[in-house]
Amino acid sequence: MTTGTTRPRVAILGVGHVGSALARILLDAGYEVDVAASGDPQRIQLIVSVVMPGARARWAAEAVAEADIVILAIPLHRFAGLDRSMLDGKLVVDSMNYWSPTDGVQSLFEDTSLTSSEVVQRELAGSTVVKTFNHIGYHEMEEDRRPAGDPDRRALGVASDDEEAAALVASLIEDAGYDTVLLPRLHDGVAFEPGGPVFGARLDAPAFRAAIATTLDAFELDAAAAAA
Repeated sequence: MTTGTTRPRVAILGVGHVGSALARILLDAGYEVDVAASGDPQRIQLIVSVVMPGARARWAAEAVAEADIVILAIPLHRFAGLDRSMLDGKLVVDSMNYWSPTDGVQSLFEDTSLTSSEVVQRELAGSTVVKTFNHIGYHEMEEDRRPAGDPDRRALGVASDDEEAAALVASLIEDAGYDTVLLPRLHDGVAFEPGGPVFGARLDAPAFRAAIATTLDAFELDAAAAAA
């Protein structure tokens, strides 16, 4: 768990349902949170003050520059137009999902040999990407929080190729009211994607681990077959 003096500063890109809910739970956990949309922060100042009181509306580049953790909470079809350079050197949390029925076919994410977060990592070559928050509904983020040790405490998965980055994000999630299940590779986040065994499921940590085991085994077999 992090402490009040060492908690990282968070920037959330996207002020829709997901970004707003994340801002509220992190503010409630004692984090400093900046939020940004695609343009002038004055355009979102009113909604931020009403829906996310305590968050600061910023220009995206300014919010990212001062942040220790940047959360991508934008619709995935907008990712292609994101300024990648401003995220160089940053720890980036990918909370996005690829749903072609809603986003339309996004050619960038059509490579079935990669998970959507692996594509994000490929595109953000100068960043460290962590996959989480994509498998819980925005409407559940506040109501499902529980204190540590509560038997009903829900688990969220955290997948990354970087152990230290995953641990830092896990601390943030635990402060916000959830247990975490850490997976050692970014592509393990396939289990969190739409259609995966934990997508939208309320599971404690042991049940979460059991649910993803079969999916990850199957993913490894498919990847090996594709490479053969």
